[in-house]
This record gives sequence, structure tokens and C-alpha cells, in this order.
Amino acid sequence: MKIIACYSNKGGVGKTAAAVNLAYAAALSGQRVLLCDLDPQGASGFYFRVKPSNKLTDDRFFNDVRRFTKAIRASDFEDLDILPANHGFRDFDIFLSRMKHSRSRLKKALKSANHEYDLLLLDCPPNISRLSENIFKIADRIIVPVIPTTLSERTLEQLYDFFDEAGYRKKKLVPVFSMVQKSKKLHQESMDRMRNMHKRFLLHTIPFSSDIEKMGLHRAPALSYAGKRSAAWAYEAVWEELDQLI
Repeated sequence: MKIIACYSNKGGVGKTAAAVNLAYAAALSGQRVLLCDLDPQGASGFYFRVKPSNKLTDDRFFNDVRRFTKAIRASDFEDLDILPANHGFRDFDIFLSRMKHSRSRLKKALKSANHEYDLLLLDCPPNISRLSENIFKIADRIIVPVIPTTLSERTLEQLYDFFDEAGYRKKKLVPVFSMVQKSKKLHQESMDRMRNMHKRFLLHTIPFSSDIEKMGLHRAPALSYAGKRSAAWAYEAVWEELDQLI
């Protein structure tokens, strides 16, 4: 089972939209996918019309395999299941801070799904914490949506600096431009500059689009209702490119 994390240390960059659509694209390609929502806001579950299991609290998430697997929900789409978040996930860092060998706990919790799925995609909360450090350690690749603006560029540099300081493998980081408006000169200049600094940016980009904004109304991946319009096609292209890296 491969593990991809969808992560950003900056909010509002289209992280959850990317996680939902990439999970759907992977399932369309024939892979068995589990989308694990680790963000206590629970947006991924909302988009898939899946209610969380409030019995999966922080201690049971990490220690109770039976409850973990029972909390997994089927989506309306073939080969795509969801582990929805609940508000109890906000205490993950407190719980992990009390545990010995806390950096290996997430991997042990997820191991129960190892034989059921080809791909585990993690929708991560937007912060650097003990939970995110678990994620940085176990993920095969970490896709990082980046808006082509100065502040997003700054937070990406902070993430690279953190990986340097903590000794994590920077090759795991796979930035992708998100919410791109090609008509904006600033966006094009920012993309050119950042591509020169970080060669691992994906070639395909995710546009700013009303089709993506409507996910909350449809409560479904944009790929499932927007056909081959530019935004939906972009997620499919990003998945195909990402799939070659894992």
C-alpha cells in the first residue's frame, strides 16, 4: 500500500479539494483507495456525504484496530472508501505527546488497512505538529498545493527549511500550483520563479475555477460532475503525473 499525504502548512490553498479529487482520480484509474481525513474540520467527509464515527476518539484511533476499521465508510463511488474525521481528532497532538515512540504510532494505526487498499491518501490539517511529523515520516510522497503568491512561496520555503532542520527527506515533497489564474501576471512570474528554485514542482497545475468552488453544493469531487472541463481534467492530469512518482 502506497501512502500519499495532501499537506500544506498554509490554509486556503485548495488542499482538501486536491485530496478529494486525487482520491477519486486514483479510484477511476483502478486502484482501491482509502481517503483518510485527519483534519478535525472533516471537510473530506462532508464532500463525500459521509458522517463521522464519534466513537473513534484519539486513543482508539491509535490503539483499537477494530474500531478503526469499523469507522471506515464506503463512498458513492467504486473502489473509494473514506475514514471521516471528527472533532476528537483535534486532540491528536496532546495524545501523541504522551506516548512513547509517538512518531511510529500513525503507521501502526494505518497498518490495519494495508491489505485492503492499494493507496492511502491522507488529508492533513494545515499545521506543523506531532501528527504532521508522523505523516512526514510514513508518507511515500507529500503533495503540497501552492498558490502562486508571495505568502504561499514563503510558507513553502518554511516547509523546506523544517525538513532540513528535522532531517526529513525533501524528495518526498511534491509541490503543485493550485488556484492558478494564468491571466494574472503575478501568478505567472511567481510560478516561473518557484519552478527555478524547486525542480520537483509538477508540470500540471490546478486552476482557480467555479467548478471546484461548487464542490460544496454538489458534495462530490469536481471530477464526478464537471466532465472534461479544465478544472476536472487538471486533477486527472495531476494524478497521472503523481502516479508515476510513487
